[in-house]
Amino acid sequence: MVTLQSKWRFLFMFLGIQLVVMALLSREGYHKRVSYFIRIFRKGEAAGPVRNRTAAAPGGGDVYANLSQLSRGHDHADDMPYCPKTSPLIGGPIHVSFPSGLTLAQVQRKNPLVVSGGRYRPPDCEARHRTAIIIPHRHREHHLKFLLYYLHPFLQRQQLSYGIYVIHQAGNYTFNRAKLMNVGFREAMREEDWDCLFFHDVDLIPEDDRNLYVCDANPKHAAIAMDKFGYKLPYKMYFGGVSALSPLHYLKMNGFPNNYWGWGGEDDDIGVRVSLAGMFISRPSLKVGRYKMIKHKLDKGNDVNPKRFNMLAKTRQTWKMDGMNTVEYEVVSRDYLPLYTNITVNIGTESGLHPPAQKPAAEKPAAAQKPAAAQTCSRKSCCRETCS
Repeated sequence: MVTLQSKWRFLFMFLGIQLVVMALLSREGYHKRVSYFIRIFRKGEAAGPVRNRTAAAPGGGDVYANLSQLSRGHDHADDMPYCPKTSPLIGGPIHVSFPSGLTLAQVQRKNPLVVSGGRYRPPDCEARHRTAIIIPHRHREHHLKFLLYYLHPFLQRQQLSYGIYVIHQAGNYTFNRAKLMNVGFREAMREEDWDCLFFHDVDLIPEDDRNLYVCDANPKHAAIAMDKFGYKLPYKMYFGGVSALSPLHYLKMNGFPNNYWGWGGEDDDIGVRVSLAGMFISRPSLKVGRYKMIKHKLDKGNDVNPKRFNMLAKTRQTWKMDGMNTVEYEVVSRDYLPLYTNITVNIGTESGLHPPAQKPAAEKPAAAQKPAAAQTCSRKSCCRETCS
């Protein structure tokens, strides 16, 4: 009797093992069939429109790859076809490093199709988008050359018609990033009817050219994943680093605040303006909107703004009274350099564009004189050049 029970026990164990093995084999076969079809679809994609893309290395590809295919000296004809909706030059992740010894002359040699003022348009097709890059700047020439080294080929791979504007704050008074961006918008739009304007910190380098520098239906925050934040969005309403607005977006939110002198606060004010104007913030994916920051210390003349939190608390009351409708500045010079347009401006101080000079009580204050070669702009008057 014991022997018969043992035989039945071994038989059930054998059948159980067979069932388990059959289930595993069936599961493995299922995965193999799925993997087979996935490989077929991937091969089909590789044979499709993206066949000209350069395969990115594990750490990112060369940002200048594929640009050698572009023809030089090709005249733009009236019957030029439009560029493809998706550029065949886009390659995805970009390797970013900061080699010592880089010069602007080297950057210029690597970008032979960029013309005076930092302008570019595709040589063999009509661009679908016209984008202006606005860079607030002062005393950051070392960072600027690295940004130009990567940004020019990055934009060319997207087949954009673009121009780069560096808005340089004259003098040594406290830096005002947002006011310089207001100046950049106005001066860029005077030169061309741009579809989209990207407001770009000088120390942020894009790491993926699928992060398209074109505007969306709502204001775009492009720098969603910076290395200094662990490639994560620090908080929901963050709108700093690199952002994009169409002219309509800019007008709806009354531009940017003019009264944030020093570091901090203006990004959050701008994010609040987007919401108050009835718009939303659009963003690329974390995988695509990646940026590497050039490490640096806090700039002299750009100390932390101690008033920023009090000012932020009043944005709801002030955004319609402080912005593009109240910006005042003077254009000191405009230089069309090989890689960008440099516009040096006097934006005044917290006391105004021309703060009253301190005079002895016995003397009668002299009338404030405008610089002879300056160009004065305000909401009450259009800019006009004055001859010396």
